[in-house]
Amino acid sequence: MSEVAHHAKPVSERTLFGHPIGLANLFGVELWERFSFYGMVTILGYYLYYTTADGGLGLEKSTATGIVGAYGGLVYLSTVLGGWIADRVLGSERTVFYGGVVVMAGHIALAVLPGLTGVGVGLVLVALGSGALKANASSLLGTLYDKGDARADGGFTLFYLGINLGAFAGPLLTGLLQDHVGFHYGFGAAAIGMALGLTQYVVFRRNLGDHGRDVPNPLPRTAIPKSIAAVVLFGVLVAVAALTGLLTLSNLPNATTGVIVVASIAYFTIMLTSPKVEPTERVRVRAFIPLFIANAVFWSLFQQIFTVLAVYSDERIDWNVFGWTAPSNWIGSMEPVWIIALSPLFAIMWTRLGNRAPSTPHKFAFGVLGMGAAFMLFAIFSGTDGKSVPILFVFAVLGGFAISELLLSPIGLAVTTKLAPNAFRAQMMALYFFSVGIGTSMSGVLSKFYDPSRELAYFGITGLVAVLVGFGVLAIAPWVTRHMEGVH
Repeated sequence: MSEVAHHAKPVSERTLFGHPIGLANLFGVELWERFSFYGMVTILGYYLYYTTADGGLGLEKSTATGIVGAYGGLVYLSTVLGGWIADRVLGSERTVFYGGVVVMAGHIALAVLPGLTGVGVGLVLVALGSGALKANASSLLGTLYDKGDARADGGFTLFYLGINLGAFAGPLLTGLLQDHVGFHYGFGAAAIGMALGLTQYVVFRRNLGDHGRDVPNPLPRTAIPKSIAAVVLFGVLVAVAALTGLLTLSNLPNATTGVIVVASIAYFTIMLTSPKVEPTERVRVRAFIPLFIANAVFWSLFQQIFTVLAVYSDERIDWNVFGWTAPSNWIGSMEPVWIIALSPLFAIMWTRLGNRAPSTPHKFAFGVLGMGAAFMLFAIFSGTDGKSVPILFVFAVLGGFAISELLLSPIGLAVTTKLAPNAFRAQMMALYFFSVGIGTSMSGVLSKFYDPSRELAYFGITGLVAVLVGFGVLAIAPWVTRHMEGVH
């Protein structure tokens, strides 16, 4: 289908607050998927390292946080499979639905299967399902807007509000369930949340019209056996690596990071050499590379909310609120409060500024700079003992996380859809999520260096590295803007 035909807008387009009506459906399904994902992931680390007497599995703390980081990386790695299925088999609209079904099955496995069996089966299913849903919900939203539509950044920011409403509510409920009735009830609540999201998606599916129904690059029947063989071979290689001791629970985050880096390089090479990519599209892909690297650095700090800062929350934060002790995993709900409050303001600001807003490379640079500066603030309480860090201080620091995230993440989603070659629409979004995956698995790698006795060095050095990367992006922003070929 031609670019013009694909993005053609009906004369009497149905809108909601000035945006395509389909935004509401994608907003809802992503809200419930993030409710289930964050509800589960904020208690996962505790489930892995708490003693069996406390309902956990009794793993080493550094191994547990490493697994959480690696698992997050694997979610984003699986977006490539979801993107490939959408581009070549089902189209993005149907892939979103089936991805949600697989996510729900994973949460059910975590809720009902005991021990590491439940963890293994559940996390693999949630990773595969989330990968399919995430890449395609975002790319499907991108198809609702023309390439030059100034509303897109505002639309993606509203979509991001849905993500964060889910991210806020999920940990609140699962934390209370974990504290009062046990971990498995928390995982069960995540399954119910995803079921609600799927129900809403089916009921309002017609609002998406024909968007995302086309398969941009259909897989020939002759290629089907080869594709199945590749998936089976990958599974066999992983199994052999685990059985021979090459892949262990403790080195999982390092291995995950390495695999995603290699896969990213391979994907960039394929796009830059494919005959299906036009010369102008190829220049845009090159401009995407510095943004890809900056994004990975940002998320390597941000995703420590679920690794280092989860342990920090359990051991260093004073959670006493008017005489009542709140669940430690509620740290996962604090940053979304800021996002919910600030998202509408950012959406209004980008929409009103239109093409007068800072360019995408400048937004990325400010986002990485802000993230590094906010992370360094945790060094202020280094040298104190026990649960002595005030909850209001942490809440304020996470406000810095949120402002940085709003400068970078919804903007990253929007610019990826604009820079994507037509033949690689969903797969380009998967490549964006690869950068998030590298950062997420790196948050597991970095967590092994954290120790309460070395907080000054840990928070100071990691924050400073991000600040330097931010200044680097600022320096090359004019070059990136030129090579984006008309995309602001």
